[in-house]
Amino acid sequence: MTTSLSEPSAPTTASPGAATALLEAYRPTGDRLIATPHHTLLGSGTVAEIPHDTSPLTRRVREALHARRRAGDPAPVVMGSLPFAPDAPPNLAIPRSVRWAPALREDPLVALPVPHPDDRPDWRVREVPDPEHYGAAVASAVARMRAGEFDKVVLARTLELTSPQEPDLPAMLRRLARRDPGGYTFAVPSGPGRTLVGASPELLVARTGGRLTANPLAGSAPRSADLAEDVRRAVALLESPKDLHEHAVVVAAVRDALAPFCTRLDVPERPTLLRTATMWHLSTTVTGELADPRVCALELASALHPTPAVCGTPTDVARDVIAESEPFDRGPYTGMVGWQDADGDGEWVVTIRCAEAEGRSLRLFAGAGVVAASSPEAETAETAAKFRTFLHAVGATL
Repeated sequence: MTTSLSEPSAPTTASPGAATALLEAYRPTGDRLIATPHHTLLGSGTVAEIPHDTSPLTRRVREALHARRRAGDPAPVVMGSLPFAPDAPPNLAIPRSVRWAPALREDPLVALPVPHPDDRPDWRVREVPDPEHYGAAVASAVARMRAGEFDKVVLARTLELTSPQEPDLPAMLRRLARRDPGGYTFAVPSGPGRTLVGASPELLVARTGGRLTANPLAGSAPRSADLAEDVRRAVALLESPKDLHEHAVVVAAVRDALAPFCTRLDVPERPTLLRTATMWHLSTTVTGELADPRVCALELASALHPTPAVCGTPTDVARDVIAESEPFDRGPYTGMVGWQDADGDGEWVVTIRCAEAEGRSLRLFAGAGVVAASSPEAETAETAAKFRTFLHAVGATL
């Protein structure tokens, strides 16, 4: 079963089908859905939006949640997304009601397939930039890194999909969730008439009481349908000097950002592998104990964002390179999406493997970490592999 957040706590057990029922109930107009490896949340309606002003975002969120609690809601939650650009407005709101269920991966009904409709959209696909220009941007960045200007940059490209009919966002969301039920699936408003939909593999940070968890990913390889080749690619990724270096840079940045908040921070020496339907990723799970229990999940996430996994290093230089190299505004892509309650607990996810829907169009995003050892061909192929997660969900091909 599911419960409202007006009750004191979310359920820890539920009947089969509770999580998938929330997935089935999602509607783009007025709903926000966030499914994680621990919870499935469906928020409906809006009682308060987080304003955009010069005061700290964490203060604005805290004040809105506490005002809602004083108004009689014992367990209010803020849900939504934050953009990549630090000065862009947030898209965060407190839903009128929130239903909770356990994780989708714990629901046996999530294994049931969602068939593609017979009348699937006839997508027209435009690459921005095209592979040639993207490869040229990678080559330019590599040359500048070898000259010592900076250490890493993450360069992205987009696919602009248009169709004669509006896409079926609920069906798209269900396909994304069922393909990777152990990941982070989301659908939240991202602006007037726009919806951010995705299935990210990467937890930025979660806070539960005095404990935090972060799971930086960096270093990737596409999966293979052939089992032997798939295993070979996974082993090669674990042994790749280029990818291990890229991963180490990100883990060091996460450690340095979180250490001031912690009395204890555990950082494994070597990464492990994380598997999605389309990609292998190098993964490190960082855990810690907070020195100050008043530090909320969003404050931790804001200290981490953007990590070198989505921006680069040094951060300011990488932002400039991104602005010079990418012929589009990232918007919510490589920002963060998640939830937080009035006690400061929550989960914030890196906004990747996503698309922004508006009317009859979809804009898909994918990026690759570029270091001095990168090649334009490999990074272009990596972005193409990452696009496959969403292309499968919408019934399109590149």
